[in-house]
Formats: sequence, C-alpha cells, structure tokens
Amino acid sequence: MTIDLKKHLFPLRASILYWLKKEDNYSLQSPFVANLYKNLKLYLQNSKTKDLEIEYWRKALLQDEEILEIEDYGAGSKKLKKQRFRSTKAITRYSTSNRKFSQLYQYFCMQSPGNCVIELGTCVGLNTFYLSKVVQSHLYTFEGSKSLIRKAKEGCGNQPIKFVEGDIGKTLPAVLDQMGKVDFILLDANHTYEGTITYLKMVMPYLHDQSVVAIGDIHWSKEMEKAWEEIAQQPQVSLSLDFFECGILFFRKGLAKSQHILSI
Repeated sequence: MTIDLKKHLFPLRASILYWLKKEDNYSLQSPFVANLYKNLKLYLQNSKTKDLEIEYWRKALLQDEEILEIEDYGAGSKKLKKQRFRSTKAITRYSTSNRKFSQLYQYFCMQSPGNCVIELGTCVGLNTFYLSKVVQSHLYTFEGSKSLIRKAKEGCGNQPIKFVEGDIGKTLPAVLDQMGKVDFILLDANHTYEGTITYLKMVMPYLHDQSVVAIGDIHWSKEMEKAWEEIAQQPQVSLSLDFFECGILFFRKGLAKSQHILSI
C-alpha cells in the first residue's frame, strides 16, 4: 500500500518541484533559447483558432463509448491502469495530449527541417493529426494496438500519414533504415525507463545537427524522470527544455550545453 501511495503521489511532488524551479523569459541568458521560447509563446497565441477540426474530432472521441481491445507494450496509464478493454472516451481523456501541447509539438517540429518525422505512440491520433499539418514530407506513426490504429485512421482521414502497427521495438528499425535520417521524433510510447532509453538509442544514429526530439510524460514516474535526466546529459544533446508534460532536445553544434525548466 505504501509503495502504491508513493507512486500515486509522485506526479504531485514532481509538479511542486517543477513550479519551484521553472524559469521565465528574463532569466534566459542564451539569445537562441530566449528567442525560441518567445516564438513558442507567440506561436501558441496565434494558433488558438487553427486546426479546429482536430478539436471537433477530440470532442467526438470524448463522447465515443466504443470499447477497444488494447495491446499495451508499455506502462499503461495511471488512471486506466493496464486494462485490456478500455472505452475510447476514457483513452482520449486520460492518454492524450491537450491542445496546447499538441501545438507545442507542431512548433518544435517546425524548428527542424520537418521532412522525416516519427511519432512513437499513435494512441487515437490527435498528436498525429496535429503533426501532419506541419510535416514537409514523411510522417510515420507507430502504435502497438490494432484498435487504436483503426480509430486514429478514422479521424486523420486523407492526411499523408504512414501508420505502422506492432511492437515498436521490432517495427522501428526497418523504417529508420528506410528513412536514413530523422528530423523530428515524438517519443510518447511505453513510458518506462527501459523503453524510453531503448527507443532513443535506436534513433540516435539517425539524428543530425538540426534534429529535434520530444519526449512525453517525463515526470510521469520516477523511472521516467531518471530516463529524462540521463538523456539530457548525453554529450550529443546541446539543449534540453523541460515543460513538465514533455521534454525537448536539441543537438545543434556550437550551442553551449544548457538545461532549462519552462512553462507555457
């Protein structure tokens, strides 16, 4: 019981520490980071009336009572646990990014060349749909659950998205070899230390100077925090940004290594 209570309270503790440590515009010494952060806020402000069809779809999903059978290869959800059968509306409520963070992923995808983009963890396809609006060429999204792939395809319609079904650890290598490089990747699957580290190791040889990596739920658990902290310390990483709900990594040469805790 004590262990379960600690796990349940961990996000609250992490949230308090985050708010105590977060920085504002005036504390950012690097012109690159200051401009990046300022432009992110402007992008979010100017995007309030963009892509509203995706939000109409979100509302429909939140009312969708269809029960889906989920093949879950990761840590599941704190609210839903690792249930085999889950309602679409519950998955949408508890396992998807809100609009602001979906648009944050759009913004950081646009900071890369945006030609070769990967999403690990399609879920019902909301982030997928948002990313499809800014991708310049190829968008591959990976999901272990057949029913979630089907649901995502229903919403994404005719968007130029390549859906890859199955265990990501087995399906990702062939796509990486086919793409040759990765400009932007959103890691929002598995949510375990081992899974996150493994996926990043697989992707790392395909990253380049202008690549951007986004990792979801970096404060979801103690092991996800551990993964984030280790990744941010990697020598290839020049800049790490902690937005609590996610972390962003840059690999640009000539950029002094720094870590920042920011809010949106």
